[in-house]
Parts: sequence; C-alpha cells; structure tokens
Amino acid sequence: MFHRFRRWLTPDVALDLGTTWTRIAIPGRGVVLEEPSVIALETGSRRILGRGTCVGTLARQMVGRTPDSISAVQPIRNGAITDFELCEAMVSYFLRKAMKGAKGHPRVVVTVPSGLSPVESRAVFTSVERAGAERVFLLPVTKAACIGAGLPISEPLASMVCDLGGGASQVSVMSLGDEVAGQTLPVAGDHLDQAIIDFLRRQHALRVSSSTAEQIKREVGSAVPLDRELSIEIRGLDIISGVARKVVIVSEEVRLALADPLHEVVQGIRSTIERCHPQLVADLADTGMVLTGGTAQLRGMEQFLREQIGIPVRRDHDPERTSIRGALICLEHFDLWKESLVTDGR
Repeated sequence: MFHRFRRWLTPDVALDLGTTWTRIAIPGRGVVLEEPSVIALETGSRRILGRGTCVGTLARQMVGRTPDSISAVQPIRNGAITDFELCEAMVSYFLRKAMKGAKGHPRVVVTVPSGLSPVESRAVFTSVERAGAERVFLLPVTKAACIGAGLPISEPLASMVCDLGGGASQVSVMSLGDEVAGQTLPVAGDHLDQAIIDFLRRQHALRVSSSTAEQIKREVGSAVPLDRELSIEIRGLDIISGVARKVVIVSEEVRLALADPLHEVVQGIRSTIERCHPQLVADLADTGMVLTGGTAQLRGMEQFLREQIGIPVRRDHDPERTSIRGALICLEHFDLWKESLVTDGR
C-alpha cells in the first residue's frame, strides 16, 4: 500500500533520450512530453537563455537563426552524451515540465544505445540522477524497440529490429531475452540530411540548411523508385554568385543523394545477420525484421531493405515512439522486466 501511494505521489518515468528528440512517458498517461533535444545558450557564459527555459521546441526554432552571441546546442550526438552539464540541465527541465505537480524524485528507465562502455553508462546514470531521479535503470534501445513492437524476444526464436534514429542507428537480433548479435551503425537521419546538403552543393552549387535538407527528405525522399515521382521547390544560397536562389528538386535526385548512406545501412544489417547461428538465420527468413525510429518513415524503406537483404521487413505502426512504448511497458510491469534493466549496482 505504501509503495502504491508513493508511486501515486511520484510516478515512475520512462525517458527516451535521443540525439534529435527526447520523449517522456508515465504509466497510465502514455507519452506526456516530446521535444527536440536542443538547448539555446549564451555563447560566452554558456548560460541557458530564458532563465533556463529555452530548451526543446523553443531552442529548436533558433537553429540556424542565431547571432554569434547565441548558440543552439545538441548535448547528445550520434546517440551518446557529449556535454554532460547541458544534458543534465535539459533532462532536469523536461522532467519538471512532464511531472508538474508531482512530489519527490521518480524512478527513471532510460533507453540507451546497446553496448555502452562503463564510462558512458556512468555518464548517463550521473546526468539523470543529478537531474532529479531517485534511481536510474538503463534499457538498451533495441530491446526497448523489440518490446514496444510486440516481438517475442523471450522465446527461443530470432527477433530482429533495426532502429533508424536521428544520430545513430542500431541493429539487433534477440533470442531468449538477450541480444545474440548487434551493432551501432554510423548512419542515421542526420547523415541522410548531410548527404542531401552535399549533393545540392555539388550538383546545383546551392547551400541549404539542415532543416531544409530534412524537409526535402521528408517531402520527396525515397529509397526506391516511386510510381509517381515527386518534386519540391527550395531556396538556398548560390555558392558562386552569393545571392539567394530557388531550385526545383525531384525525388530521383534525392534518391541518388541517399544511395551511399542507405548502402551503409544494408551492409550493417548484413554483417549483423552473418554473425548469427544458421538456425537463427533460418528463423529470420520467416520472422523477418521490424523497422523503428524516425528514419524508418522514408518512403519505400521496407521494400528497399527487403530486396537488398532477402528477408521480410515491416515498419512499426508508430516507429518514432516504439522505444518509449517499450520502456513504458517495462515500467508498467516492472517486477517482470527489472532483471532486464541495467542498474548502477546500488
């Protein structure tokens, strides 16, 4: 009775700490916060603008539009914390915002990349605890994605997930509740955006921002030829003349720009499968692979990977929130899943 009352006063929290987005979910309420992982600072003093409130959506609006005296910073890059102080400030702000009115310090389950080193794990524990958590539990993002997608990871059967995030992608094959083979791929949504930026610079002598590249990828990007090819008009800086210019970009060009990073994803998935026992590979021929993460929404991604790898591929119904759903399930059935969580040994 005491523990139920305590959880009512201070609910447990699931935290999906991503390079691009941070999401927080609470049992019984679902996802209560979803904001960009960005902080706006004064360049010299590193003081957070708006008396510590220029975090998330407000800070994201400043990216590419700030004077030299202001910086819009992502404290998490390629799936790892690169600025512990700013990460702590960001998580603290998000927890206060998500748990407005709650008392005490919550237990927090955090999704993290698979294969974190002890130093990286300690950094996550420290940052989240100092941000206001009572206890911190780490859950590998691929395991969270498998749970969120409803895969039977506890059975003696191969379950495969490919989490295509913003800063890093991860591939994992699981069986009997543990990872059999997996790796982190240095290719994700941000890298696809950069490939589009580089292509426009080479082919059109046009410089565009990362937000414009993301818009191009979202509106006309594809991994396979489309029945009806798309086009979009964009604005950028002409590198030669130094003036603003409009260009019409077609989906065939975007597909060409994305060819190399998508090939790296294919190679990473293939190498992961090659490390599996033949019996597990045979399972994958039937069970296939589930795509999660925001980049999984690229048009034709399932068809592209199915043709390249030769196993069934499907996309989760809500790929951006698969991991946070998995972490939330672990919280709602904590006694069943606590052995799967990584603790700090206390």
